[in-house]
Amino acid sequence: MSAGAVPTPALAGGARPAFAVVGVYGAAALLTGAALGATLWHGLAEPRTALAFGLLVVVGELARWGALPGEREPAPLGAAGALAYALLGENAGQRTTHGVLQTLAVVVAATLAGSVPHIAKGRGPALDHLVRRVLTVAFAAVCFQPLYNAGYTSAYLPGGSDGLPERFGKGPFYAVTLLLLLVLTALCDAVLAAVMVRARTRHPFGPLLRDELRALLHIGSAVCATGAVIALGVAVAGLWALPVFCVPLLLTQLSYRRYAAVRTTYRQTIASLARATEIAGYTPHGHARRVAELSRAVGRELGLSGPELTVLEYAALMHDIGQLSLVDPVPEGATALLPADEQRRIALLGGAVVRQTGVPAAVAVVVERQADPYREQPLSARIVRTVNAYDDLTGECASASGSPGGPLSGPLGALERLRLGTGHDYQPEVVESLARVLSRGGPAPGRVG
Repeated sequence: MSAGAVPTPALAGGARPAFAVVGVYGAAALLTGAALGATLWHGLAEPRTALAFGLLVVVGELARWGALPGEREPAPLGAAGALAYALLGENAGQRTTHGVLQTLAVVVAATLAGSVPHIAKGRGPALDHLVRRVLTVAFAAVCFQPLYNAGYTSAYLPGGSDGLPERFGKGPFYAVTLLLLLVLTALCDAVLAAVMVRARTRHPFGPLLRDELRALLHIGSAVCATGAVIALGVAVAGLWALPVFCVPLLLTQLSYRRYAAVRTTYRQTIASLARATEIAGYTPHGHARRVAELSRAVGRELGLSGPELTVLEYAALMHDIGQLSLVDPVPEGATALLPADEQRRIALLGGAVVRQTGVPAAVAVVVERQADPYREQPLSARIVRTVNAYDDLTGECASASGSPGGPLSGPLGALERLRLGTGHDYQPEVVESLARVLSRGGPAPGRVG
């Protein structure tokens, strides 16, 4: 579609808040209100411990400086400190009594306090991040605190059951129990994140959950391990264990951000290379970016995730790079309007160029095969071909084909022309997925460009 072209109102879907998001926000608000109210009413139990863990969460939030857009956990030290406080059963051999509601109150207050400088700079934490922090800490505390303190309660209340230390001691089983609770908490957080993205984008839940679980294997695993180590260390050595066990996670955070920065630079380099066709006048301004964003949205709609989406994004950005080998530019860069043999020649030229850039070979394969009959293509090539054709057939490109204002012009007309080509050129499922994405107003703001 031409620069600035948008789906018509007939294709644009409503943007009303999803019921699931409202329910999640409501649950977090109720828990926060109950926790703060109960803590203000009864006062802080063990204020030194609460202050120490509160400061740890504040430091973790302050360490968000330098976080890259789209990071799943921008404050890993704060998350680890919050989880450690939720799973803290003893402090230097003395059983703790802070309970679930105080845990939530301290974590919420410390998170907000540590976010003040970021908010002042206009880079405050997203509301989803705060909501997930509240619910995951509540989940961990509810699972652990009553289970651990059951034995302590039974000393005062007849009929009480033994807690974890009384039943199993404080050996390896106790450490394994903490890790198991942290794994369950991480799974809870992944499900919450996937539900919230699903409610806003309507992408399939399965691939979204796979992306969240895959992210847990990186910085998420470090957060869980550090939370468990801090809780165990404080139980034995007291609050002096906090600064000792925070250093490894801070170093991990620094290394992870450097790695993420390298990947971001790599992606930006590919996007800049893809704009060469625009600078040379072969394709309209923004064409590669639009095709990449829309291809990524369609890929999610069809169940792609993780590395598959990355390959799709890179191939969509570079799908027209073969046009640089042409002597005479294609009018408006609309390769979808060319004969099939010419489309294949340009695709093969593009694949040869992509293989020289150092990107994964799978990207070059998608670029090379984007002009083949769809039954012979991998799914990513089918998506790129369909989305590229939609962009070519919409707006200025449709006008260049001699049908401005006619029944087959504009977004609706472009979709109809794609449906007419589903016998050979475009896979019907991809075309219908594209229609569903457009009906919701197009792709959400992505990572491209």
